[in-house]
Amino acid sequence: MAGSPNACSSKPAQEGFRRVSSTGEPSSCPIPGLGPGVLEMRVKEGSKIRNLVGFAMSRLQGEGPMAPVSQVMFTGIGRAITKTITCAEIMKRNVQGLHQVSKLQYRTVREVWQSQEDEGVQMTVLKNVPAIYIFLSKEPLDPLELGYQSPAETSSSSEENTCGDATESSRKRPLIPESVSAGAGGGVCLNAGGENTHLSQDSGPWLPPPPPPPFRRY
Repeated sequence: MAGSPNACSSKPAQEGFRRVSSTGEPSSCPIPGLGPGVLEMRVKEGSKIRNLVGFAMSRLQGEGPMAPVSQVMFTGIGRAITKTITCAEIMKRNVQGLHQVSKLQYRTVREVWQSQEDEGVQMTVLKNVPAIYIFLSKEPLDPLELGYQSPAETSSSSEENTCGDATESSRKRPLIPESVSAGAGGGVCLNAGGENTHLSQDSGPWLPPPPPPPFRRY
């Protein structure tokens, strides 16, 4: 297969070949009912999250010379899925009241590999890679659509992330005595590890007991 001028395979290319091109096969969007005014943000593995979110935020909030939009869709394929989800989560935290619909599907990617020894020998590899579509809208969406999340669910997930951060910070605080209670005569009793220590205000500052005498052999 590797020796033929144009070979087609569904397995990864073997050693001695280098990839010269990679194109995705055309596929329909799994989210139904999209209008012409939807802003589509295609996230790639090397894309900058700050640039993507900044541009989408300005269009969604009507800032800048370009016409504002009310719906944004983030799409990512393969290794860009994690970055796509991150962009959508940042948008939901900064813009309140966004409805969300998320879809997953597999897309076919066609890769052309060329032999490093003979440039005339090529091999085509077909891969099925996952892709994600995250649709955010200021306008209400169909709540019966599979993958729908209401603005209330979006805000509750953000609050859970905030509470999780607060819990982690509280775990780092130093420990305090188990209990502190007032004793007789205005003293203070500290209960730690099952032992009671009484501090009296009348007898002056509390001093530890003297150490035991050294052991001697006779």
